[in-house]
Amino acid sequence: MGLLEQITESGIVAVIRGSKPENIVEIGKALREGGVKALEITVETPRAIEIIEKASVELASEDVIIGAGTVLDAETARAAILSGAKFVFSPTVNIDTIKMSKRYGVLSIPGAFTPTEILTAYENGADLIKVFPAGVVGPTYIKNVKGPLPHIPLMVTGGIDLDNASDYIKAGAVGLGVGSTLVPTNINDEALQKITEKAKSFVAAVQEARG
Repeated sequence: MGLLEQITESGIVAVIRGSKPENIVEIGKALREGGVKALEITVETPRAIEIIEKASVELASEDVIIGAGTVLDAETARAAILSGAKFVFSPTVNIDTIKMSKRYGVLSIPGAFTPTEILTAYENGADLIKVFPAGVVGPTYIKNVKGPLPHIPLMVTGGIDLDNASDYIKAGAVGLGVGSTLVPTNINDEALQKITEKAKSFVAAVQEARG
């Protein structure tokens, strides 16, 4: 199974923002127990590169895939990749970031909103396009975009929760990026248990929508 298929297998990418290095392994294990094994660590998080490196090493045996998120430029992409990131998420279409990701053999997943941006990103080598912010347009928008662009794999982030998760999958999204709804900033034993429970619920919603 290729890396793209591994990431989209459960249909969920956990977006981890503001986590502390000492919490990342426990968060990753809680998510993995719930069936989510793709973790996006956003680079505006303090010590993000350190967190990416720590997670990549210590969660490798858990079959967890670590990536970097909110990557705005090629230099940041390179730093994250050299620290172990296997995929690079961006909120926008930055061609240099796409090229850097492909140069190092990791997945490029830029954020785009309009059909023109989606096609531009794909034509420049992106593996998967993240429609962001999806919450302002909803699942119908994804269905409409997939009409003329059925060959381009789309995932969605921004405003994703258990109430709309299955609707986005039914509309044609191959995956969902889920942030604070799934992974809170403050972590304790109770929070970790809730992460596992919510992860299971999101994965179940995706599987049900896929039929």
